[in-house]
Amino acid sequence: MEPKTLFDKIWDSHVVHSIQGGPDVLYIDRHFIHEVTSPQAFDGLRRRKIHVMRPGNTVATADHNIPTVNQHLPIKDELSRNQINRLEENCREFGIDYFGINHPKNGIVHVIGPEQGYTLPGMTIVCGDSHTATHGAFGNVSFGIGTSEVEMVLASQCIIQPKPAKMRITVNGELQKGVTAKDLILYVISKISSGGATGYFVEYAGTAIKSLSMEGRMTVCNMSIEMGARGGLIAPDMTTFEYLSEVVSPKMKADFNSFVKIWSALKSDEGAVFDKEMVFDAADIKPMITYGTNPGMGIPIDEKIPSAGSGKEATAFLKSLDYMGFSPDIKILGHPVDYVFVGSCTNGRIEDLRAFAGLVKGRKKAAGITALVVPGSKKVEQQAIREGIADVLKESGFELRQPGCSSCLAMNEDKIPAGKYAVSTSNRNFEGRQGPGARTLLASPLTAAAAAVTGVITDPRDLLNN
Repeated sequence: MEPKTLFDKIWDSHVVHSIQGGPDVLYIDRHFIHEVTSPQAFDGLRRRKIHVMRPGNTVATADHNIPTVNQHLPIKDELSRNQINRLEENCREFGIDYFGINHPKNGIVHVIGPEQGYTLPGMTIVCGDSHTATHGAFGNVSFGIGTSEVEMVLASQCIIQPKPAKMRITVNGELQKGVTAKDLILYVISKISSGGATGYFVEYAGTAIKSLSMEGRMTVCNMSIEMGARGGLIAPDMTTFEYLSEVVSPKMKADFNSFVKIWSALKSDEGAVFDKEMVFDAADIKPMITYGTNPGMGIPIDEKIPSAGSGKEATAFLKSLDYMGFSPDIKILGHPVDYVFVGSCTNGRIEDLRAFAGLVKGRKKAAGITALVVPGSKKVEQQAIREGIADVLKESGFELRQPGCSSCLAMNEDKIPAGKYAVSTSNRNFEGRQGPGARTLLASPLTAAAAAVTGVITDPRDLLNN
């Protein structure tokens, strides 16, 4: 029997029908929805006078538009309020589980899926959100879809998709102290560019990947989309199973060992062929930070911005630097910062808050810094309170806000003002992503913490050694 990749095993087992010379009709196990990309899909169902085929396979949450303070009050912004209300009404009408604002299971869609046990190995998972790739950390095929495709899945529990090519990115070795999963993926993207994995589904492998916690693996898979990939996945192992043993439903817990036996077979066969292979050494990775307007424009925090080169690429490169207020061949270490954002589906989990709090503990927030520390879910928020993280933050001059997407994409009031610099643990640094004219520097929670207490871009290793 021909060796198969993990991706092929999952994809092929979910194909309902293959269109000769065209795409596949793929069955979808889990469908996540939120308030931004679902309203038109539900309206489409009404126009066609059809129901959601399998409402139990869809889970809804409010996350993009919700405020991160005073969530007990009515939402001020009319558009946001209407979108949230519409989602609640749609879920009630079509029989879909909905975790609205203040619900104990509420949070960012790609945070609540794993922590509530909805995300499992071997699944196909979709959501009308590009960072659905996050769920691939559990060894499944997860990818973002458009609004018309959301309607397709609601109506049929299937989707029509061309099968992507396969890439394997192997990272071997041991990460240095102060180097995180976020640094690892920013490093990889800086090496292959923001379009270097376009058309591929990426499997991450190697000893450095295996050493990551589930939170770290989710961070890596989350940012697969930032190098153009359709998604990313990591073969499940004991780290995966130990995480799942705490979050799966009581029914699954009763026979958990049987599921582990099945999930243990979810790995690429020896000799399986990928369309492209890339290998990196973890020892080469330092704390990373971006300096431009796409996630591929990243450098080790203690190195210089590269030179411009020549031709059209140089023009675009210089335009990006001009927007950021930087120039080639300079270091940005020590550059003043105005805002720090910790959160998002990339780095809004409890491990991320622990890292941030661990570095700021015993220190004070720098004068002039506005910090937004936003848990990815109500569960993360409550755990941070129970563990004393909220108290540590308060003592250092920070505030633990309420959960939501927040400054990742600034669809609520958490916007970065024009011209201001924000060290952000989110996933995108496009022009205006965090607010019109905002200047975003992507980094890890440790690097964000270092900036928050010094007021400038700082190598977190300098503070970890003190």
